[in-house]
Amino acid sequence: MDKIVIEGGRPLHGEIAISGAKNAALPLITATILAPGPHVLHNVPDLRDTRTMLALLESFGITWKRDGETLTIDASNLDNVEASYELVKTMRASVLVLGPLLARAGRARVSLPGGCAIGARPINFHLQGLSQLGIQYELDQGYVDAGIKGRLQGGTVYFDIPSVTGTENILMAATLANGTTVIKNAAKEPEVGNLIDMLVSMGARIKGRDSETIVVEGVKKLKGAKATIIPDRIETGTFLIAAGAAGGELTLTHCNPKLLPALPEKLRAAGLVIKEEKNRMHVLRKKGALRSVDVKTMPYPGFATDLQAQIMALMTMADGLSVITETIFENRFMHVAELRRMGADIRIDGHSAIVTGTGKLSGAPVMATDLRASASLVVAGLAAEGVTEISRVYHLDRGYDDLVGKLSMVGARIRREKE
Repeated sequence: MDKIVIEGGRPLHGEIAISGAKNAALPLITATILAPGPHVLHNVPDLRDTRTMLALLESFGITWKRDGETLTIDASNLDNVEASYELVKTMRASVLVLGPLLARAGRARVSLPGGCAIGARPINFHLQGLSQLGIQYELDQGYVDAGIKGRLQGGTVYFDIPSVTGTENILMAATLANGTTVIKNAAKEPEVGNLIDMLVSMGARIKGRDSETIVVEGVKKLKGAKATIIPDRIETGTFLIAAGAAGGELTLTHCNPKLLPALPEKLRAAGLVIKEEKNRMHVLRKKGALRSVDVKTMPYPGFATDLQAQIMALMTMADGLSVITETIFENRFMHVAELRRMGADIRIDGHSAIVTGTGKLSGAPVMATDLRASASLVVAGLAAEGVTEISRVYHLDRGYDDLVGKLSMVGARIRREKE
């Protein structure tokens, strides 16, 4: 198992190219199940999670090949509809195969998923929604065993809380359903829009992109598609925050500033200088203390929960008191204990973390508890005095394509070592 070692206190200078979005790549990869193909996906990040999803497709009899950032997937053969625990246990997004398998094969047996321990994140949204399309299911020894006679039937699906993967699963299933499906209180994240664009290019009939109500007119069959994964807005935000923590000046290329509607304004309020262009962002940390800002995570276009841990690390170095409120996941403050080990002054009050900026952090041995917590510890380590050692960094590999290499190229003293 690897660990990351950071010698802090070195400003960042240079350019970083942003990779394709993990949270867009995973549903687009699973969408290939819906039609024989071939399918060509561009800008696909090389991550632990994308490799797991491709291994899952292989287990269904689907073949693929990678050429750099381009994936070609041939889904002509589909001879298995069981997603085993051994593959699914490492990644919650594995549940995204449920809708496509049911739509194409009429049956699916999918292990209850694993992934980051940041809350319950139940799949009941998916199952309740698919039930509105006519599936029947039972939970059997840790598996969802689901099926339908004939085709899925269009229906109305309402989410009490907008669910990104729930919306995506219903979308994919509904494309091949008989009749009209209406998804109410749908998630509006850009990754959902990226999936809709791909499905439409496959021949799906979908209206309501970027809105709370999505209408899908089912078709009898779909065709192979060419699609491009959008830039990773969470990776973009992580590097913006890292520059604020470590100091210096960064230019981020191959990104899309429009996908980050909330973060730049918070960082400007904290004292950073941020300039946005069509597919580039510039961030400068000026001399002087950072200012504290309050943050409340919300569904898109609000402040992303996946950037909460990172901005909390930044606020430990700000001047004043900041309140960070988490409304999406009930257990997403596990990084707090590790930041405290580095000298952070953070108090938990229900769903809020009250951060009193100390102006500095000290390097320490810390442990990653989930994907974004890992990133927050990297942010903290870049700014801390002394050496920070982060263990269990396999979490980081799930969502960041060569984070260590990218930071090394802009002046960070950071390396991977065997534990």
